[in-house]
Amino acid sequence: MSTVTTTADGPAVLVGFARALRAAGVDAGPDRVQAFLGALDVLRPGLRSDVYWAGRLTLCGNRDDLERYDRVFGAYFGPGPDARGRLPLPTPPPRLRLVVRDTGPSPAPAPRTERDAPPAAALASSTEVLRHRDLAELTVAERDQLRRLVAAFALHGEPRRTARLHPARRGTVDPRRTVREMLRRGGEPARLRRHSRADRPRRVVLLVDVSGSMAPYADALLRFAHAATHGAPARERARTEVFTIGTRLTRVTRELAHRDPDMAMNAVAAAVPDWRGGTRLGEMLRGFLDRWGQRGMARGAVVVVLSDGWERGDPALLAGQMRRLHRLAHRVVWANPRKARPGYAPLAAGMAAALPSVDAFVEGHSLAALERLAAVVRGADDA
Repeated sequence: MSTVTTTADGPAVLVGFARALRAAGVDAGPDRVQAFLGALDVLRPGLRSDVYWAGRLTLCGNRDDLERYDRVFGAYFGPGPDARGRLPLPTPPPRLRLVVRDTGPSPAPAPRTERDAPPAAALASSTEVLRHRDLAELTVAERDQLRRLVAAFALHGEPRRTARLHPARRGTVDPRRTVREMLRRGGEPARLRRHSRADRPRRVVLLVDVSGSMAPYADALLRFAHAATHGAPARERARTEVFTIGTRLTRVTRELAHRDPDMAMNAVAAAVPDWRGGTRLGEMLRGFLDRWGQRGMARGAVVVVLSDGWERGDPALLAGQMRRLHRLAHRVVWANPRKARPGYAPLAAGMAAALPSVDAFVEGHSLAALERLAAVVRGADDA
C-alpha cells in the first residue's frame, strides 16, 4: 500500500471503513458502527488484528457478510487473517552468527515493540484520502488500489414488496400449513404457522457514458458496473443490466459476466466500438427504450445514467426520451463526475434538458461518490 501523508484521524478512517462495508452490501448501520468504535476503545485500534476482530464481531450480521467483510478489510487495511483466524506474520529476520570479542561493553539492545506492523489507522489513512480523490487525477499505483476497493462493491436495487408469500415467524396465519401440521400430529393442537410477503430488489440498469469527455472516468465506472453484477447474491445478479452509450448503444452485460475484472474489461473493450467518440444521448436513450426498456427492462427498475451530460444531438430529443424513461422506471438517477467541481452548474444543453426528469442528481467523480450512489440506488438516501 502506498504511503500518503495525511491528517486523517483514527475515527474518521474507521468510519470510512464502515462506509466501504455498506457499499459492499454489509448492513453496517450507525448502531453497529458505534459498537465497533466502542470495542476499539477497549482494545487497541493501532493493531490490525484488534481492528479486524472488533469489526468482524460488531459490523457483520450474518454468514454472507463475512466474505464481503474480508474483501473490504483486505483492500482497506491489507490482508486479514487466514482460514485458521491467524494474521500473516512478518518474515523473521535471518539469524546471525555472533562472534564474541573483547571490544568493551556492548550497547544496550533497542526496546522491542509489541508488533512490527504499522498501526492500522496509518495503513488505512491513504485509503481514506483515496476515497475522496477525483478519479481523473489518480496515479497508476492509486488506480490499482482503487480497483481493489471497487471490486468489493455491491449494488442492490431498492426493495419492493412482492405478491409471493413465504414462511415467516411473524405475519398472517397460513391456514394450509397450520392444518397440515395439525393433521400430521393426529388432530392435536399445533403452533400456528404464519407467512408474509417477500421483499425483492428492483432491477438496476446502468447506462455508462464512454465518450471522449468521460474517458478519464470510464474504466472506473465500468469496474463499478462489474462489481455491481457480481457483488449481489447469485439470485439477484440477473437483475442488473449494463449498457455503454456514446455514438452507439451496446449491451455489455454478457461481457461483464467474467468473474475476473481484467478479463471483463478486455471483453468490454472488444465489444464497444465507440470508445472516446461523441455523445448522442437522446438517440441512444431512444434506442434503449424502443428495444429493451419499453418491453419490460426499465419498468419498475432503478435506471442509473453515468454521464457528464454533454450532448451533440438535439437536447429536445433527450428531454422527451427522459420523460418517457421517467414514466417507465421506478426511479431515475443521474451520476455526473463534473458535479463535484467548484462552481459547477448544469448549464450544458444535455444536462439541462435531462434534469427535470431525474429523481436523484449525484456526483460520480470519486470512490466516496460511488458509495453514495450505491446508497441512493438501494433507497438509503440519508446513508
